[in-house]
Amino acid sequence: MSFPELQNDVFLRALQRQPVPYTPIWLMRQAGRYLAEYKEARARAGSFMGLATNPDLATEVTLQPLERFPLDAAILFSDILTIPDAMGLGLSFAQGEGPRFAKTVRDEAAVQALTVPDMGSLDYVFRAVTQIRHALSGRVPLIGFAGSPFTLACYMVEGQGSSDYRTIKTMLYQRPDLLHRILEVNAEAVAQYLNAQIDAGAQAVMIFDSWGGVLADGAFQAFSLDYTRRVLSQLKRESNGVAVPSIVFTKGGGMWLDQIAAVGSDAVGVDWTVNLQQARQRVGDRVALQGNLDPMALFASPEQVAAEARRVLDDFGTVSPGAGHVFNLGHGISQFTPPESVVALVAEVHEYSARFHQAGGANQA
Repeated sequence: MSFPELQNDVFLRALQRQPVPYTPIWLMRQAGRYLAEYKEARARAGSFMGLATNPDLATEVTLQPLERFPLDAAILFSDILTIPDAMGLGLSFAQGEGPRFAKTVRDEAAVQALTVPDMGSLDYVFRAVTQIRHALSGRVPLIGFAGSPFTLACYMVEGQGSSDYRTIKTMLYQRPDLLHRILEVNAEAVAQYLNAQIDAGAQAVMIFDSWGGVLADGAFQAFSLDYTRRVLSQLKRESNGVAVPSIVFTKGGGMWLDQIAAVGSDAVGVDWTVNLQQARQRVGDRVALQGNLDPMALFASPEQVAAEARRVLDDFGTVSPGAGHVFNLGHGISQFTPPESVVALVAEVHEYSARFHQAGGANQA
């Protein structure tokens, strides 16, 4: 498969801990509800899934933030729950509400019936990846993604989001064998799904372990981290002779940072509770780091947003050979974020980090 030549590879080089002229930036959920043009596209689609399953519309909304902001990467517009939807659980999004499944996986019969879906049923995702790559015309790299096996299991067992994860944690403690079975199927499905995205044109991939941080120590390693490791061990590391780096992000996983850094990804995303300087000391030069501005900081004035960007860059500090930093939020951008805050953030990250890089001081990535 032939694509336009990549013009800006700063993001990919930072993930691989190679020298770059400035710290690259992209934002989790950067194509989303904080943009008026996204809301208009969603209205045309009729529903969130109507948007996500239409490659033309998915391409349109993936590129929308790049038309507004000079970001250093695009991320596929999709959802982490496409895999369990393809398993037949019936995913839906009500206006103003989170995802819901028509069916849950809670008893022995449902668990034993669970199988890795045919990747052909997710072809709309892979077609969107290829279409987006062509539409980008090499402007910036495209990130593919999936939910972690445990995060997918949370939704599959709970049926929707949860405040206490009581149903899945009950299964974890009462019938760990059932949960391990779900996670085994999920890990194989996620690995196949990400590899198919790579084949379709994704230039980096990210695993969102959104709910691993709700687990107790010990349970996190057994039920979340080990299955993320299984996924990473099966991923394609290059496409057409070009490296395809990987990122793992566990929200609330700061206490296990050194263990997450050892699972085999190229970079580890951290949320806003983590001190980047301490994180670097813990992981050394094993991985690049991605993060970690508090998304709520974007509700401050543009001058305050710029100051917070500088603080994050200063926290990361001077980049020694073999280190790398990708600037991001500590979680997804809020739907209420003023777009002018993103303008201020991206400009300050680029300008401040480039100035220090040229001076041979801090903040070069």
